[in-house]
Amino acid sequence: MNAVSAELLRRIPKAELHCHLDGSVRPTTLLELGAEYGVTMPGQTPAELAHHMYVRDARHLEDYLARFDTTLAVMKTEASLERIAYELAEDAWHDGVRYIEVRYAPVLNVVGGISMEAAVDAPLRGLARAKADHGIEGRLIICSLRHLDPAISLELARLAVAYQGKGVVGFDLAGGELGNPAARHAKAFEHARSHGMFCTCHAGEGDGADSVREAVHVCGAQRIGHGTRLIEDLRLTDELAKAGVAIEACLTSNVQTRAIPDYEHHPLRAYFERGMKVTLNTDNRLMSGTTLTDEYLHAARALHFGFDELCTLARNGFESAFLPVGERAALLERIDTELAALRQEVV
Repeated sequence: MNAVSAELLRRIPKAELHCHLDGSVRPTTLLELGAEYGVTMPGQTPAELAHHMYVRDARHLEDYLARFDTTLAVMKTEASLERIAYELAEDAWHDGVRYIEVRYAPVLNVVGGISMEAAVDAPLRGLARAKADHGIEGRLIICSLRHLDPAISLELARLAVAYQGKGVVGFDLAGGELGNPAARHAKAFEHARSHGMFCTCHAGEGDGADSVREAVHVCGAQRIGHGTRLIEDLRLTDELAKAGVAIEACLTSNVQTRAIPDYEHHPLRAYFERGMKVTLNTDNRLMSGTTLTDEYLHAARALHFGFDELCTLARNGFESAFLPVGERAALLERIDTELAALRQEVV
């Protein structure tokens, strides 16, 4: 059953719930925008640039995050933000993705002079164009960063709420985990939740299970980004499984940041068998040199997920989408039809 091909996995209708806009820029686009804006790139060809941006040498999460300075240097205009969002959604569509939630921190995109609102409107236009051209559904998640002043996080939570129903579906906290507790940003999460906004939080990636506990118990996160070290506390793992808290797993990224030594040691299989709502995601297509199909292939080869189990992971993604109940149900109905047809082919 593990002899599944990459093409078969590409054809599984997938949801991408954890994908950073500034970590998923095409190398060709990065070069072109660098030339347009006068930003020197660490590579002269797309292949050279892709090689440099792929993280091989990280000692920890913070080393991995350093690569983002390169992409953010060209993400300061409405045109660049719209283009990058469109191309990300287009690439995801060719990867078998039917629904994508793209996350980013617009506060990092306003240094060139555009407003925070313009930094949200532009990616939304890109996602809308991708839907018109390819049919992929795309939404945004507004991120704050753990090291920022909590007042900025509250401002970003208010921005997310202002765009609720207009394409923004969630609020997130990302960035370096160690020494930057999520509890500092509790007011931002409280504001988002009090207005009916979905919340997720990066946790258990660069720190232990207590970080996940804080994200859920203090901040009220309904999904956890990564959650790799949650497995260190099996009681909490089972508690969150029972509560329906979803895990946004990113296998390749977790290997790169040393959260796990290799794919074979990722807790995805353990979470799955303990009844957790686990999903597969790319995190950063550029820095991790990956696609969602690649991540499914790693789950099959390293963690021995069979085809039916991989279809369950795919469906988990749609079930965990930050969408109104009616929209989610309609999307699931369509996906179930696609999955049933694909299963018939495999049988």
